[in-house]
Amino acid sequence: MITYIIGTKAAANPTRNLVINTDLARKIIVSFIRDGLAKAGFTRAILGLSGGIDSALVAFLAVEALGAKNVVGARMPYQTSSEASLSDAQSVIDQLKIEVLTIPITAMVQPLIALSPDMSSLRKGNIMARQRMIVLYDQSAAQSALVIGTSNKTEALLGYTTLYGDSAAALQPIEDLYKTQIRQLARTMHVPQPIIDKPPSADLWIGQTDEGELGYTYEEVDKVLYLLVEGRYSVEEAAAEGFDPEFVANVWRKVQRNHYKRTMPNVAKLSKRSIGHDFLYLRDWTG
Repeated sequence: MITYIIGTKAAANPTRNLVINTDLARKIIVSFIRDGLAKAGFTRAILGLSGGIDSALVAFLAVEALGAKNVVGARMPYQTSSEASLSDAQSVIDQLKIEVLTIPITAMVQPLIALSPDMSSLRKGNIMARQRMIVLYDQSAAQSALVIGTSNKTEALLGYTTLYGDSAAALQPIEDLYKTQIRQLARTMHVPQPIIDKPPSADLWIGQTDEGELGYTYEEVDKVLYLLVEGRYSVEEAAAEGFDPEFVANVWRKVQRNHYKRTMPNVAKLSKRSIGHDFLYLRDWTG
């Protein structure tokens, strides 16, 4: 049995290794948010509040980093959005006492959807996600607040995200935490329990859930992703740990095929110093 830990072969337990030091993670992310805003010249942040665990956790972390008066939460419901999503988002707003904007997007997206009467749910969902980011960036200018994202590592690796929609942000505070780890940190930060317990959903259409759409639970896929990504396992090695080979292969195909969503657009190199290739500067500049 071959396993890896930081590039070295050793025994691994994906369930145990997914357990994080929540105090340390909290400290690092809070510092990351504070530092990122300062370097960009902002003192305020804005994020979309969906009523889900990811956006709730980011709101809690942002308030700890910046103070409640410097965090804006935006609710952007569509006509099929559930009342529970709005009320769960409101529970975060009430607990943190942050500024809230409620901007319905139905009238914004319907003209485009109406052009294609047979439009799939996937296309509609992508339109909604991108429209919400348009709203956030418009409010970023209006509120002088930097847009911070709410994507997690599981979604990013699987490509379960809309390019230039929910994946678009100036900072991604929790994108290096798997969904399993998001739940751990959310519990320690006292995110409302109903939000932690409810099935994850992008709330793009009635009855939609993330796990129903993916075909497996976050708990299952996080264990496989941990082996493939953190442990650098091959598909065969991960399957040998007791996972269905077809499931592991399907997960890895998703990671590979969606890599383009996790990077800036590739630039065709024609000069000596091409942006993204040679013309690079450190982010931790001073002054």
